[in-house]
Amino acid sequence: MKHFLITACLLLALSGTGLAQQAADAPASKEDVEKYFQVTHSREMLDKMIEAMSKPMQQMIHEQCEKDKDKLPPDCEGQMNKIIGDMWKRMPWDEMLQAMVPAYQKHFTKGDIDALVAFYGSPTGQKVLREMPAITGEAMQSMMPILRRQMDQMTQRIQQQAEEWAKSHEKEPGQAPPARN
Repeated sequence: MKHFLITACLLLALSGTGLAQQAADAPASKEDVEKYFQVTHSREMLDKMIEAMSKPMQQMIHEQCEKDKDKLPPDCEGQMNKIIGDMWKRMPWDEMLQAMVPAYQKHFTKGDIDALVAFYGSPTGQKVLREMPAITGEAMQSMMPILRRQMDQMTQRIQQQAEEWAKSHEKEPGQAPPARN
């Protein structure tokens, strides 16, 4: 009888471990993902990241308005900053977060989400969350000159290509214009 009880207890313990493993491998539920969003302060993080990204964007707008001030209205910078600010305010952030839930459910199991919640709920995880907006803002500021240079090169290349196309499609005297489809 004693061996029977020990065997039954062992079987019960092992089956409980198997059930726990099955639960961890189960797909993450909408509630699991929402809990992850909550512990990571996803909505607040979006606000902080937008704020951090706004500074380099405002600097870029300032430089562009200064560069082309003879072609732009005197209040170019203020108007552009207002347009961008209004755009950020009207973004349906909560709706966007909800739209992300299925992607998280597709790529993470319940166990994955539980592990992420445990990490981001820890002091180190919370520090990552607190510091990430500043890190992102500083990284964006560092990347802006590179991005600006690439955008200038791309704009120049597009303008050159457009000019080449325009020249190759100019109507020569005595020729009919190219047919359009």
